[in-house]
Amino acid sequence: MLTLFIYNWQVRSEWFKWCRALPSEELKRQRTGGMGNILKTLAHIIDVECSWIKAIQGKPDVAIDLDAYDTIEKVEDLSIRYQSEVMDYLNSHSIEDEQGMIQPSWMEGTYEKGMILRHLIAHEIHHIGQLSIWSREMGIEPVSASLIIGLYRLYTCKTGNATCITSFLF
Repeated sequence: MLTLFIYNWQVRSEWFKWCRALPSEELKRQRTGGMGNILKTLAHIIDVECSWIKAIQGKPDVAIDLDAYDTIEKVEDLSIRYQSEVMDYLNSHSIEDEQGMIQPSWMEGTYEKGMILRHLIAHEIHHIGQLSIWSREMGIEPVSASLIIGLYRLYTCKTGNATCITSFLF
């Protein structure tokens, strides 16, 4: 499961790079779907990931004001700030933990930890698909979402070992 989180973070990082080539107005332009614009959609992905990981850990949720992340640099900083916390959890995660149940503070019901982790992976992929649609609507090639190509680049980018993973995560 860690591999899929790392892959999603790699793709997210490539979207940040893609966004830096666009004018601020394009990143904030109101669009159909997602959270209404590119910046809010990226911040939403991070917010959901962070909120659920904190819930799994029994920590209080930290409300993120999506409107406060009005530049790609702010959104990227938010991502970097929370990735180490999520990575720490994932590195300590065991398969036995997956059946544990949690009750998030912001909604009714209890949810299985393993299903939440799978939801987080799917949630990011869903919204990355939305970014790809918007990219094509603008006539711009979207970031590749190929897991196989992405993982190949990820594991062979510098030395052929895990050293390169940290180069794009932090």
